[in-house]
Amino acid sequence: MERTELDNLANRIAGLRPVQAVGRVQSVDGTVIWIRGLAHRAAIGDRLRLFHGAQVLGGDVLRIRDDLVAMLPDEGAEGVSQGDRVAVVGPPVLAPDDSWVGRVIDPYARPLDGRPLTIGKEARPFRAAPPAAAFRKPLGARLATGLAVFDTLLPIVRGQRIGLFAGSGVGKSRLLGSLTRDLQADIVVLALVGERGREVQDFVRTVLGPEGMARTIVVAATSDRSPLERRRCPLAAMTIAEHFRDRGRHVLYLADSITRFAEAHREVAIAAGELPALRGYPPSVAHQIMCLAERAGPGTEAMGDITAIFSVLVAGSDMDEPVADVLRGVLDGHVVLDRQIAERARFPAVDLLRSVSRSLPEAATEAENRLIQQARTLLGAYARSETMIRAGLYRDGEDAVLDQAIRAWPDLDAFLAERSSAGPENAFARLRLILRRAGVQLDNSGTATPSRHRAMVPGVADAAKNAAS
Repeated sequence: MERTELDNLANRIAGLRPVQAVGRVQSVDGTVIWIRGLAHRAAIGDRLRLFHGAQVLGGDVLRIRDDLVAMLPDEGAEGVSQGDRVAVVGPPVLAPDDSWVGRVIDPYARPLDGRPLTIGKEARPFRAAPPAAAFRKPLGARLATGLAVFDTLLPIVRGQRIGLFAGSGVGKSRLLGSLTRDLQADIVVLALVGERGREVQDFVRTVLGPEGMARTIVVAATSDRSPLERRRCPLAAMTIAEHFRDRGRHVLYLADSITRFAEAHREVAIAAGELPALRGYPPSVAHQIMCLAERAGPGTEAMGDITAIFSVLVAGSDMDEPVADVLRGVLDGHVVLDRQIAERARFPAVDLLRSVSRSLPEAATEAENRLIQQARTLLGAYARSETMIRAGLYRDGEDAVLDQAIRAWPDLDAFLAERSSAGPENAFARLRLILRRAGVQLDNSGTATPSRHRAMVPGVADAAKNAAS
């Protein structure tokens, strides 16, 4: 037997409990199983194991009332009968190991790729406190992403937490796969919550491929799994990310999607007796989302960092729906993918004017910030007048800024879809060239200067005219 197998066996034996409290099933109420005899031995959130003949059914403690414990099973309650034995396993834990890189597992650390999985020596809770706020490092340096839009106009820095807001079919998975492969990080931990089983395999083989999986751990809970397992999926992935962060590594954490995490929590919370509130979500969903988000971000000086990307499914581009609204308020930026952009085959379909990176202006130099400002000004001017332009109602020369916006728009739009394998510096050089071609006059550092005909930035032209008079 190899040394790793011996260590794995020793870790499993160390986690066994010689004595377990045992109760009996008293009744089954829909999806909830009521158990007597464990009220003084079990705690909320503990794992339980129910034995019905050869069948073993796991579940969580949801409620404790008088001498009864309510258990929500991982699977349906079919076959469960009165008098079945139920044992207390204890609080759920996860013991990550460095050998998990390149593996596909479920939230309970069971391998999904058909190979044995080594269990680590340190058991960690699924719900852990974030690093102390007073001792966390500030956001770090700008990261190369392999995509021009994120290397320039929407920078991602080390330790940043951003949201990716998109409807279905607009290229969200494709963008996540690109960031998984190319964004600068030591380790990638990817949580796939509620995905179809076929899509998990397709994402691993096609989207990530061997290159992406070489540094990635995938934690998957497919759509057919219980709400307990789907809710635990991003928590398990965050626990694994914290394992590597505490060893000084820079971890990229991706959760797809927080919407399905919230939906799974809604099912569990309603079974626990919590009443639905805003649009059917229980009040506790906001706290669950914020606790998960706070665990990511910069660590302390002795730790590494977790750079996090949380995706949100927004039906009909409704950015004010509860999950999107809660998450947007606690993150360091948000990226909106637009269906109309995707329908004209521009990927990633980033709507720059509705997207924000709160790492700016610190993540860029003064000259780079001016380039970003100018690009946004031109894109904004074009967007406000697009209907008039396409209808042929605008005449060239009526507005200098809009003239430049019209000239720059095809190149800027193409730039937002460009790859940036050479890094942010070359991407900014490309952006500078686009602005110059549009007639924006820049000095040698890339800073915009007033045009010969009219100032570029709104407000500057009027000031210059008043000064001349």
